[in-house]
Amino acid sequence: MTLEQKLQNLPSSAGIYQYFDKNGKLLYVGKAKVLKNRVKSYFKFTPTLQPSPKLSDRIYKMISEVDNMHYIVVDTENDALILENSLIKQLKPKYNILLRDDKTYPYIYMDSNDDFPRLDITRKVIKSKSIRYFGPFSTGSKDLLDSIYEIVPLVQKKSCIKGGKACMFYQIQKCLAPCEGKVTKVEYQKLLDDALYYLNNKSKIIEKLTVKMEAYSEQFRFEDAMKMRDRIQTISKSQIKSTLDFAKDEDLDLFAVEQDIDKAVIVKMFIRAGKLISSTHNYVNTTEITSKEDIYKTAIVNYYGEDLPSIPSTVLISDEVENGEELESFISSKYSKKVSVIYPKIGLKKQLTQTALNNCVELLKINKTTTDNSNYIAIKELFKLYKMPTRFECFDNSQMMGQAKVGAMIIWDEDKFYKEDYRLYNLEANDEYGQMREMLTRRVERFKENPPPDLWVIDGGKTLLNLAYDIVQSVGVNLDIIAIAKEKVDAKAHRAKGAAKDILYTKDEVFKLETSDKRLQFCQRLRDEAHRSAITFHKKQKRKEDKQISLLNIKGIGEAKVKKLLNYFGTFEEIKNSNLEQLSQVLNKKDSELIIKYLN
Repeated sequence: MTLEQKLQNLPSSAGIYQYFDKNGKLLYVGKAKVLKNRVKSYFKFTPTLQPSPKLSDRIYKMISEVDNMHYIVVDTENDALILENSLIKQLKPKYNILLRDDKTYPYIYMDSNDDFPRLDITRKVIKSKSIRYFGPFSTGSKDLLDSIYEIVPLVQKKSCIKGGKACMFYQIQKCLAPCEGKVTKVEYQKLLDDALYYLNNKSKIIEKLTVKMEAYSEQFRFEDAMKMRDRIQTISKSQIKSTLDFAKDEDLDLFAVEQDIDKAVIVKMFIRAGKLISSTHNYVNTTEITSKEDIYKTAIVNYYGEDLPSIPSTVLISDEVENGEELESFISSKYSKKVSVIYPKIGLKKQLTQTALNNCVELLKINKTTTDNSNYIAIKELFKLYKMPTRFECFDNSQMMGQAKVGAMIIWDEDKFYKEDYRLYNLEANDEYGQMREMLTRRVERFKENPPPDLWVIDGGKTLLNLAYDIVQSVGVNLDIIAIAKEKVDAKAHRAKGAAKDILYTKDEVFKLETSDKRLQFCQRLRDEAHRSAITFHKKQKRKEDKQISLLNIKGIGEAKVKKLLNYFGTFEEIKNSNLEQLSQVLNKKDSELIIKYLN
């Protein structure tokens, strides 16, 4: 069936449509309330099929490349919105924007059903009416929580109450031992109220930490003083300073977008109880047909498409968008509550959105002065890539005689290693090929939650490159891949410096660049970081395996008892540092004495 025949036979249903070029590459994924009306509006049918003259120059360019189209019918417009977003993440069409920052931010939560509640961090929804959430926090949540436990003697660990005996936290005066009834529930509630006060007043935490830092310094405990200093700095950076004074205790989420020729920035602000508690931003590479509306829609669908612990009833946006009711319907349906998406034109909310837009403008200026795209352009041209890469994923694996088989994926985004998104893998396969296949397959399976990058760099030769292509093509993803490996010297590939040169591979070509070539040096830098991460993880896992084997050498201590210890203490290091009393809470006294004797 020709493209024109497909267009003439479109259904009058909601759905998504996909445009392909003459080489079968996916150009664009869109959604429609009525497929027939939406898709046909892009084209003129007489005297021949061609792009509609009513299109903007940007969209006309895209439609001029369309050679084929597919569509999927869904029940509702909401379903179309969700499916469109999912396909864009997984398939990376040429003309759609792809946001990387779609992860759920951490929340601090408390379960009021506990006899002695404590604060903890979560990124997931915990289904209970007794749970109270604070956040989201874009940065510094762990430092904030650690600081509260430093100041207020709450129950420090989940396992403390279950232990039934006062532990070392009581001895160092960081817990009042409710496990032994040394504090009543009424007295403990006062401590909890203090903790919540500090949680909502970061400046008060900073004051307390500063006093502790100075005390440590006077006691010549300089390492502890430095830790306090670093924590103070982190919390200070996360503190949002605003000249706007909210009279009402409102909860609001705010999205602001600004763009230039090839880059856009999205600022998100989270207001809770009238206070600006956190703010974050992320950049996105735009395409020739990207509009602000596309960016707002994608950012909002990405963020609220996750299962969030709590959301406000009002979402502010800094620009007016068409069909804002679609977004309202999507969020309201997802969370079973009425949510309004508002573009305020006057008043305090307008001032707040304008402040967010001003931040967008400044962030774009900063990005222009710090980012040099010349190297990325050079890499694109050298390897004939589908698009200019700015986000890279590089893979390597490590093992020693079949022990501690691991893999590592490192991320380079824009102009730095993005260590928050690194991934480490425990692998089952025994050979390099099988290990790489296992690691890449697991990565592909996560494309829906964590979208693919612009370029994969594989530590290996042509064989592993072909493997990687087979894996991504099996799921229909447009993803460029290169491989880097040492040239063969005497039929062996040598890692030692000077022994052999690095060779770069694409599907069609082999590149032997000069050692001074910046493109080669950049790829080597990625490979070396992936190798470092894999080796470091391998050593850690091997030490863990060695310790486990060591414990199993104790007569009378089998795998079941080792597992029981690990479930309680968490790590072998904690087992090693435990005393007889702590071990006796898990195993009988005889076994505990055997372990203490062996470890000492």
